[in-house]
Amino acid sequence: MPTLLLRLVGPLQSWGIGSRFSFRDTSLEPTKSGVLGLLCAAAGVPREDDETLAQLTELPMGVRVNREGRVVQEFQTIGGGQVTRRPHGVARANGGKPATVLSRREYLADADFLVGLQHSDRELLKRLNQALQRPVWPLCLGRRCFIPALPPSVGVAEQELDEALRQCPWHPRPREAVPPCGLRLALETQDPAGEVRCDVPVSFRHEARRFRLRRVVTTWIRAEEVRLWS
Repeated sequence: MPTLLLRLVGPLQSWGIGSRFSFRDTSLEPTKSGVLGLLCAAAGVPREDDETLAQLTELPMGVRVNREGRVVQEFQTIGGGQVTRRPHGVARANGGKPATVLSRREYLADADFLVGLQHSDRELLKRLNQALQRPVWPLCLGRRCFIPALPPSVGVAEQELDEALRQCPWHPRPREAVPPCGLRLALETQDPAGEVRCDVPVSFRHEARRFRLRRVVTTWIRAEEVRLWS
């Protein structure tokens, strides 16, 4: 069963999985909602197209962590001061004056991921790969301001998901060695013992964003088994 491969690398990434409002977290690897959002942007799928999104959610996903990112934080202020001589800020429930809100946000710095999506329909994967090469809308790594440092398209491998992630060559930086612990894999699974994550999008509609659960199991590629790019 073929697998679509994407490489997601950039100075900053953010893959929120469970927080809103004044604190925005990030997962340590791309979420399924984030990856499918990127594919929808590439293919020009509108937020209202729940049918196409439902088709994409059926693709099992796996992530190989080529380089673990470093979690960094920043603080942002929302509102404050005046706009057109009126107080500018976030509305209060009690009808008081708009207030300034302090927001704490997490990002992944210097991370590098190989993402795989498996499906029996090779033509579907080829169309998605072509869309990544000529995207309809701009692509981002979790936030609009975080653009990929490299084109995401890697291609369509003939192996199944786990094997495709293991066999795809690893691109080291100059004088970079494979981590002694190897490379981490996060694979979608049906095993009830897997880690539960609520990141499968049911709808991307602004007024009705909804997600459902999936399970993920973590495994490793030993350092001596990592294939190097030659």
